[in-house]
Amino acid sequence: MPKTLTALLLLLGVLSFGTTGYMFIEQSSLIDSLYMTVITISTIGYGEIIPLSTEGRIFTMVLILVGVGLIMFIFSKMTEAVVEGDLRTMYGRLSMKKRVEELKNHYIICGFGRIGRVISNLLKEADTPFVVIENNPEVIRELAELGYLFLEGEASNDDMLLKAGVKRAKGLISVVSSNADNVYITLSARGLNSDLYIMARSTGTEGGETKLLRAGASRVISPYYIGACRMAQHILRPTVTDFIDLTVHGGELGLRMEELAISDHGKIGNKSLMDSNIRRDFNLIVVAIKRSHGEMLFNPNPSSMLLPDDTLIVLGDFTMIKALEKIV
Repeated sequence: MPKTLTALLLLLGVLSFGTTGYMFIEQSSLIDSLYMTVITISTIGYGEIIPLSTEGRIFTMVLILVGVGLIMFIFSKMTEAVVEGDLRTMYGRLSMKKRVEELKNHYIICGFGRIGRVISNLLKEADTPFVVIENNPEVIRELAELGYLFLEGEASNDDMLLKAGVKRAKGLISVVSSNADNVYITLSARGLNSDLYIMARSTGTEGGETKLLRAGASRVISPYYIGACRMAQHILRPTVTDFIDLTVHGGELGLRMEELAISDHGKIGNKSLMDSNIRRDFNLIVVAIKRSHGEMLFNPNPSSMLLPDDTLIVLGDFTMIKALEKIV
């Protein structure tokens, strides 16, 4: 039971005890008895507003001894609850601030609406660090309950972006509700970090994507357009669509399609696809190789070289993909 509720129930009990006692002993009215109880337990002592008999005086002394002690206890508990709540809130904010300051190579999600929620959930599942910037108090409470890192404020504010670590971040995802807000956030973020990868949401209105790209967005996504295309593809090519869902999101087949970056210190760098033995050792299919300069090799032949900073797109069992990840 919360401390404040316990305190209120105790106070109600003391008032009921005192009022009932005076009404029974002195045959006084409800208001006079309640008033006498209040001034007695509060130690104000305006005087006896009702003539007290010997029994009444004894009852008053008992009420003072019991009631004053309980009142002090009640107010101490109420004060404790308020102070603890404030301290807990303050500690939570300081802890959150410190954790955000320690983030590196993370993502900043601007807006926690329907799209922001899905992105956050997926990043959480992938164990990818991120922080959310949101200004809606109700949404802030939800973020706190979910245990996500967040900052309360306007994502377009330079100070807020700096607090979110925009200069240390790997990318920023702007998914607030309007194109104008996304443009402003993109401009602010690009001005603070010229190398930042910025993905922005477009509402699909004419010219929206162009403005976001001009503002500095690296990639512009229209959820409405993608959703419409996805629905059309499911009608026209249902088997292909189901297969893509299985490989991207996992499913009964246990297959996943993932991308892996080739490092300078890995075991397969500067080797041909055949010499890397990816198919033999891990039973994975290399769907494509993306070169560091952006060229994409689909269905690469066995002689294709795997170079440092290339990205492999592989298809196969997820456990085998994780095993390959350790040596790339």
